[in-house]
Amino acid sequence: MSASPDKSPQSSTRIVAGQAAPKRPLGLKIGIAAAVLLLAGGGVAVASAVNANNTAPAAEAAPAGNPAAELRLGYFGNVTHAPALVGVSQGYLADNLGSTKLSTQVFNAGPAAIEALNAGAIDATYIGPNPAINSFVKSQGESISIIAGAAAGGAQLVVKPELNSAADLRGKTLATPQLGGTQDVALRAWLAAQGYKTNVDGSGDVAINPTDNAQTLKLFQDGKLDGAWLPEPWASRLVLTAGAKVLVDEKDLWDGSLTGKPGEFPTTILIVNKKFAAEHPDTVKALLKGHAKSVDWLNTASATEKATVINAALKEAAGAELKADVIERSLKNIVFTTDPLAGSYQKLLADGVTAGTTKQADINGIFNLAPLNEVTGEKISAAGLGKD
Repeated sequence: MSASPDKSPQSSTRIVAGQAAPKRPLGLKIGIAAAVLLLAGGGVAVASAVNANNTAPAAEAAPAGNPAAELRLGYFGNVTHAPALVGVSQGYLADNLGSTKLSTQVFNAGPAAIEALNAGAIDATYIGPNPAINSFVKSQGESISIIAGAAAGGAQLVVKPELNSAADLRGKTLATPQLGGTQDVALRAWLAAQGYKTNVDGSGDVAINPTDNAQTLKLFQDGKLDGAWLPEPWASRLVLTAGAKVLVDEKDLWDGSLTGKPGEFPTTILIVNKKFAAEHPDTVKALLKGHAKSVDWLNTASATEKATVINAALKEAAGAELKADVIERSLKNIVFTTDPLAGSYQKLLADGVTAGTTKQADINGIFNLAPLNEVTGEKISAAGLGKD
């Protein structure tokens, strides 16, 4: 889908872990962030920069009702965020938003995206489930609603070749993308199940250092990390370019008893600020139409076409493409779906409590899947945790 010069510009900003999200009035462009983190070896660059004056493809008529003047959307430069990458680059999101301007910010990890959403810098974001749960719990249900799934699977614990079991990890140093992120919680909960104690300050039987993904690759190559629990394409990058091996594939930890889908677990979901959703329900539906079209494309396109489009989107969003073997391996590990797999969320909450990053709480109401089901004509379940 080619760009049309007739439509309003689409802007994009990248935010890395630990960097405060910019606050700005509606409609103003976000300034260029200071740090730029580049990957070695032709992979994705998760960096801070601005992609301004990109022109959105031809849009349909504006949604009826009270469309927002602008929708500010977050996502990551990860293959697990391919519905966002495709939706933005192919124009599926902008097409359905009509007269509503689409502005995007690219983040490195979930807690940074949640910080931006809670600060009013973005209105919706693709994100992992645990930061969404944490925000909902901290705000007593006032901050966000989960409105769709995006991707399932695609996370692994990869380690040095000489490490062969959980018993070999005592005293070792592992990385995750960010404290409280979905992979961080998964690692801490898994280590607890193996009898290890970890602390959020990095101390314990196994040291966990939340680290930007690009730095994780470099530190692993330099021998300063023993492994990492990572989403795609980073797990594949460490395996194929840095000689790591898979110790735990997270899909093996999900037997399907909670969701009816063995091996599937939520990796990426789509959430929206509750206030924004209440004020602009038609804009939320328009976003979901574009999102559903993106997921459908990912599930019908050929492997070659998917790799080509996603790689081009990664280059546009993050500055560099992935090697062919990395993107091929990454895509084999991921299921793209609008189902957020709501039946898994009580376990995800319990894992967050075990990890020490979330408090025990009632998460009833965290889902609002009614707009998604209206848009798609499906009946995706909220598993008793909200509207469907």
